[in-house]
Amino acid sequence: MKKLFILLLCIYPLLGNAQYFPVTIAEGSNFQSTSTYADVMNYIKMLEKASKHIKTETIATSIEGRDIPLMVVANPMPKTPRDIGNRIVVYIQANIHAGEVEGKEASLMFVRDLLKNPNNPLFKNIVLLVCPILNADGNESISPKNRPWQNGPVNGVGVRHNGQMLDLNRDAMKLETPEMVGVVTNVLNRWDPSIVMDCHTTNGSYHQEPVTFTWMMNPNGNRQLINYMRDRMMPWVSTQLSVKYKTLNCFYGEFIDQKDYEKGWISYASEPRYFTNYIGLRNRLSILNENYVYAPFDERVYGCYNLIASVCDYAMQNSKEIKDLLAKADREAIQIPKTTPAPEFAITYEGRPTPQWVTILTFEAEAYTDEQGRERFRKTDRKRTVTVPYIADYYPTSTIPFPFAYIVRNDRVITNLLKNHGIQFQTLTDTVTLNIEQFTIDSLKPAPRVNQGHYNSNIYGKYVKANRLFTTNYVVVRTSQPLGQLAAYLLEPQADDGLVFWNFWDRYLVPQWGNIYNPVPVFRVTDENELGKI
Repeated sequence: MKKLFILLLCIYPLLGNAQYFPVTIAEGSNFQSTSTYADVMNYIKMLEKASKHIKTETIATSIEGRDIPLMVVANPMPKTPRDIGNRIVVYIQANIHAGEVEGKEASLMFVRDLLKNPNNPLFKNIVLLVCPILNADGNESISPKNRPWQNGPVNGVGVRHNGQMLDLNRDAMKLETPEMVGVVTNVLNRWDPSIVMDCHTTNGSYHQEPVTFTWMMNPNGNRQLINYMRDRMMPWVSTQLSVKYKTLNCFYGEFIDQKDYEKGWISYASEPRYFTNYIGLRNRLSILNENYVYAPFDERVYGCYNLIASVCDYAMQNSKEIKDLLAKADREAIQIPKTTPAPEFAITYEGRPTPQWVTILTFEAEAYTDEQGRERFRKTDRKRTVTVPYIADYYPTSTIPFPFAYIVRNDRVITNLLKNHGIQFQTLTDTVTLNIEQFTIDSLKPAPRVNQGHYNSNIYGKYVKANRLFTTNYVVVRTSQPLGQLAAYLLEPQADDGLVFWNFWDRYLVPQWGNIYNPVPVFRVTDENELGKI
């Protein structure tokens, strides 16, 4: 099949002006194989030759030197992101984990089929962005030995990590990979998509639905947007997927207890290191797609394709409502410090059931003991339908008031990170004395296990009020900006995905001699009048 695909690419120029819309490697191999990086790039070139309604930008260059493509699909094609008019931008991202390839194949197929009809009504309301192969380096390690429990493709898939041995779906906050820096700077900051969908494959549970999905859920995001996804958009998409596209689906999760389904179905990854939750902190709508690993490969691909179509259907029909909703969220973010009652930042939080329970078409599982003596579960052929609580609403259990601003040491690594995220800040131009709160450390404990190259820091202590002199070696990050919640998440010392947690401040926290701790070099301005001194 590979030879045939290459042959088609060679003879395509001989077809003159005839349009040729190619099949993917997955389709052409009867879903025995998935695309290599070269296959994807050649496929995109053929689409560009077949249609004027696609152009390709480069998101980033991987560690191993591969350009990460971003397909822009629109009619008319905007010259710049500022030229989209009344349309909204929808961004589909695939292959963030290169062993999870359904989104890669489905997104290529969807773009091709969309381009076949330049008068498709979708074009009226949507500019579609697609990155089919974010983890290009991991994709090049295709082997049948990767994810051997997976139900196809039999010729193998790539690996989870990128060329740095890092998980791109743990990098949204710390931005240590070129791929995620590129996504944030060249997709989110540049195009500002209203809706983002990130495509994955799950093996966390047993069920009959080939497609599962959920929405952003970190409580430090805009609650109205979370509720909009939970109560309106995602149920509509689920119904559309079932009725129009005849695709079984359910909201993503796994059983809390395989022995007792009644305890509930939980979506547990709520931190913003996960890309879907990160998008929520930016006041945008985001969807996590998890295709069911034990379904046949072709079912997973077509199911993902139909989910993309369902999301685009919703966006097409509700573009004005979405634009208005997001504009309102941005306005509210700018006003956060002045809101009454004073808003709170969630330091810790817990999952609670959503208002509506979920129905799962499951298979009963039986317990067994593996070679290491651990209890495991295997699927049986006994089908069972259960309706259970869905633990996907996350609410604070401990909070701290939002400040009006943070005063932060002007460390180039930190300021570059803030710039990459699109967070606004200003450098102090003169010496100033301010009444602030500073976090004094009682103890600082590293995690016992390395996580993404870090011994994550667990910090304990308290804020104390102080009168402190600041020089031009500091910057001011005001929270009255659209990305104020994101700024707070990065800068709050006790945040579970902030700069302290990811060791950005380590060298500042301990003096060269002695057993004491320095204050965290992030200071809170809680009195708006103090900002007048800057």
